[in-house]
This record gives sequence, structure tokens and C-alpha cells, in this order.
Amino acid sequence: MHNHTVTLKSPLPYHAPSSHPIFSPPLNLRHFVSPLSPPKTGGSIYHNPVFICKGIQLSVPCHGSASLGPSNGNGAAVHDWKVRSVGIENIDVATLGNLCVDIVLNVPKLPPRSREARFAYMQELSKFPPDKKYWEAGGNCNMAIAAARLGLHCATIGHVGDEIYGQFLLDVLSEERIDMVGMSEDGDIVDSSSASYETLLCWVLVDPLQRHGFCSRADFCKEPAFSWMSRLSGEVKMAIKQSKILFCNGYGFDELSPALIMLALDYAVEVGTSVFFDPGPRGKSLLTGTPEERQALIHLLKMSDVLLLTSDEAESLTGIGNPVLAGQELLKNGIRTKWVIVKMGSRGSILVTMSSISCAPAFKVNVIDTVGCGDSFVAAIAFGYIHNLPLVNTLAIANAVGAATAMGCGAGRNVATLEKVIELMRASNINEEDEFWNELVKDLDTGEITFLSKMVLNGRNNQVNHVALQKVVSELLLKLKDNRLEGKVAS
Repeated sequence: MHNHTVTLKSPLPYHAPSSHPIFSPPLNLRHFVSPLSPPKTGGSIYHNPVFICKGIQLSVPCHGSASLGPSNGNGAAVHDWKVRSVGIENIDVATLGNLCVDIVLNVPKLPPRSREARFAYMQELSKFPPDKKYWEAGGNCNMAIAAARLGLHCATIGHVGDEIYGQFLLDVLSEERIDMVGMSEDGDIVDSSSASYETLLCWVLVDPLQRHGFCSRADFCKEPAFSWMSRLSGEVKMAIKQSKILFCNGYGFDELSPALIMLALDYAVEVGTSVFFDPGPRGKSLLTGTPEERQALIHLLKMSDVLLLTSDEAESLTGIGNPVLAGQELLKNGIRTKWVIVKMGSRGSILVTMSSISCAPAFKVNVIDTVGCGDSFVAAIAFGYIHNLPLVNTLAIANAVGAATAMGCGAGRNVATLEKVIELMRASNINEEDEFWNELVKDLDTGEITFLSKMVLNGRNNQVNHVALQKVVSELLLKLKDNRLEGKVAS
């Protein structure tokens, strides 16, 4: 067995799990990330991204864990934290699965490429828990934290183990006033020393050249991390029923079986909870995955109320390059789909319905780190959906929250604060590219097109309705102020 020395240096918080292989040739950008050098001053959100790849999940080894929960005497953990979910009422947004702890380490060299050596490297990393200063909440915690900071009541539905990492996640969620709803039932209890029980970790490794590698047990397992869960507990059903929105993303398939995800989706539909689905990079692999994965993906695309994708993801799922036409295709194929939102990086975003198209350019910011921007964006879309804001207003606040997150470093507790969002909106500096937007909506056979503009001379131009940014910002600031007066946002 090879011995690998891991040197811990100034870590940068990182993001959520992915299904991609953890170690790849440096030139394959689908699996490796760009150097961590900051982008040029004056860039826009998502422009020259610092990170372009996501981590995967890794179990905590039993000899490196300290159980913080009681035991039944046979090594099986008792979910004492699960009672926190009882009595939850009036949830705005509940997230499904994809809970992990991010651990970012500077290492002398990236892991070796052979499978056996990679596994040995992973085992070596797992022997001792790194210092807590290297930890950050990851996965769907990003979205929940961003939503909570906008004043939404949030809950995370998922599984964490009864060890130090699980307790860390519970503490972070509690500090952000986010409820945790455990997914497992008494019949699902497994040996707490089992790797399949423990909190998922995302190890992000940075070498001296600022290249990245990722370590996870997911690369050595064919089944989802928590494939032993097969039912929705009573607490989970109550949380879904009490929620206005259930948010699912493609990374949830790394933890939960396709059958369990479909159970949650179908129950949400049954009880009238709106479903948001962001397939992310996993969408393409799910489309070519197992029959069960393909079935679940198609079911989510058809039955979700709101779909959120990047322009590349929309094209990969529809085969259509124009993001507006791709959105319309997803709407046409959907059964319950009301909105399709396409994120276009530094250019902004669009929201497509059956009768309208709304367009909002991105805010100009100095990008430090794009990690967590997409999660923050989704949180603000949920805010607009719940408060029934005009569609272009919803896009504007989502662009602002995503951009404010890009101005910081890392996700988790480093996502945008409300104060930073307000400051950015008041600056009202957007990245207008009239030629791009005019070409995008040219000759479209659709209803009204609404466009967010910094300056509006005549308001409406043929079928395009130009809305002044300052008017939208004023309305959003008033809405956020009302939320504060209602005591929904911590002072």
C-alpha cells in the first residue's frame, strides 16, 4: 500500500457532490477545475469561473468518528435528532437529500490515477478528521441557507450520521434557523459503524498548481450512498405536506434511490406541494443511466412545477441550442410544468412560461468564487414564487443573490447575506448586451416578452415590454423590508 502525506494549508470552502469520476487528466475540464486565480476586475457573475467542477461524497471511517448519539447496545444508532422534525408547520422550502460536509485540503500532489492507489489515498485521507476550520456545510445546505437569509422558513430532508460531521451539519443548520428532518425510520436503522450510515463528505484536494482532485466512496460503489432507505417516514411526509416548495436536484441521486425520489415527488404532487427540480450536470448522466434513473429523471421533468437549468443542460436534455426554444420544449413535454428557468452565466437568465418570456441581464460584480451561485439563485427563485412577484422581478432578485454569492469565497455559510444583496441591487449595475438579447428573442412565436432594462425610454416596443431596473429594485427592496418587519429575517 502506498503511503500518502496530506498537508493541511489555507483551505477554501467548496461545494456539493457530483457523480463524475474523482480523478481525471488535467485537460479534461469536465472532471478537473481551473486554477484558483481570481478573475479580472470588473467581470460579471459566472464570468471566468473560479471553480467549474463539483466534488463527490465520501464516508467517514468508523475509526475516525466520534458518535454523538445514543446507541441501542448493538452498535445501531438511535436518531435522537429526528424528533426535531416533529411538529414542523408552515415551511416555505424543503430540500430533498444532498446533505454533505465539504472538506478542502491543500495537498503536495493530487491522487494517483490507478483505482487501487486512489482507494489507498482515500483511506489515508479518512484516517483522522481534519481540523474543523476546513469544514463547511455543502450540498443542499447552500440553497437552504441562502433561502433562510431571504426570510424563508426552510427545512432540509435527508440523512446525516451520528458522528462529528453529522453534528457539525446539525449545528450549522440550527444556527441558520433551518429545520432538519431525518429520512430514516426505525426499520431502516443500520449499524452506526457502517460506511453506508455515516454523513457524506466531499473531499476537495488542491495541489500547488491550484489543480483539483476529488475523493469519494461513490466512485467505488454502484448503489446510492443511502440505498438502504426505501420508504418515506411519517416525519418526511409531514414536512413535504407542510411545505410550499419541495426542491430536488440531480445530486440527490448520489444518495437516494430513484424509487425513493419518485415516492417523494409523487407525494408532493398528491398533497399540493410545488416541486422545483434542478437536474444540474447529473441530468445528462441520468438520461443515459440505468432504466430506473432514466424513468425518475423523465418523471421529474414532467411533474415538476418549476425546472431550473443552465443553457448547456437545457440543450443536453432537449437537443435544442436556443435556450428559449429549449425551455418551450420542456414546457410542452411537461404535465405540471409552469416555469422553465434557464441560467446563462454572465449574461443573465430567462423565465419561460406557456404565454410569456421574461429576460433579466446579470448584475456586474467582481467575481471571487462562483461556488454556491446556482444554489443561491434557486433560493431567490423560490422567494419570488412564494411571494407571487412579477416574473422579471423574480429573475432580478435571483440574479442579485447569485451575484452577491460570487463576490465572496465558498458556499455554505459563505453564501450571500441579505445586506450584500441589498447593496448590490441598490448599485443597479447590470450587464446589458442588447445585441445578444435581441437575437435571442428574434422571430419567436410567443406571447409577451418582458425585458429588464437599466434605462427605459418608451416602455413597450412592439411585443417587447421593457421594465426599468430602478422600478424593479424599488419594489424588491420594499418587499424585503416588509419581510424584516414581519420578523422573518434575523436582524
